[in-house]
Amino acid sequence: MTTPPGRRLVVTGAAGGIGRAVALQLAGQGVALSLFDRNPAGLAATADAVRGVGAPDPLIAVVDVSDRDAVAAALGMAAADAPLDGLVSAAGVLEPGALSDTTDAAWQRHFAVNTTGVFHLLQHGAPLLRDGGSIVVVSSNAARVPRTGMLAYAASKAATSALTRCAGLELAARGIRCNVVEPGSTDTAMLRELWTDAGAGVDGAVAGSPEAFRVGIPLGRVGAPEDVAAVVCFLLSDAARQVTLQQVFVDGGASL
Repeated sequence: MTTPPGRRLVVTGAAGGIGRAVALQLAGQGVALSLFDRNPAGLAATADAVRGVGAPDPLIAVVDVSDRDAVAAALGMAAADAPLDGLVSAAGVLEPGALSDTTDAAWQRHFAVNTTGVFHLLQHGAPLLRDGGSIVVVSSNAARVPRTGMLAYAASKAATSALTRCAGLELAARGIRCNVVEPGSTDTAMLRELWTDAGAGVDGAVAGSPEAFRVGIPLGRVGAPEDVAAVVCFLLSDAARQVTLQQVFVDGGASL
């Protein structure tokens, strides 16, 4: 399922993980990309990879999505020549924490990036989208399945999934589709840091842990960023023209 050539899309969180995988799949389809992230080195690496597949030279913006003015300015640059065709939100943070040890600062940081950052992108990006465009927000299966030790992350992702669907209801009048992709364990730097903190790994993620109320992954493998990116790109494409307001698990069945 490809995005028609000549399209212009913004991808946040593009410096690595799922955001980079989305950017590369779209680049392979010839999409003109604007890449946002707060990590300049990672952004430069993604931009080089995009150029390597022959895509148009991407616009790069070093942006913290929790900064409203920075997001608005970067979006203005991305849409300076023509309306945008789509937005992909893949920026996020995850800091393990239970009810007893989650600090106010950690709670606020999760919501500032994972929820308010998406709000900034949607509020300032929607007016710059053409009618009939598409928005995909990468949330998490933790938005709908309780997780021990991930209190602030899960709460922020649940809010983000609801935010996206509410925005989609408003934007449907313009033919703009808003969908949410909710990955489970996906082999990114964020997940590997979590494994280090929890003393787990691939085998533990696949097998699950009854004491933590995790059922494991029925398909028997941790996802790759490309697995999630493929679903994101489908939802951006015209093949999904009748799909909106949906929350799609991409987790190998872990949310059964």
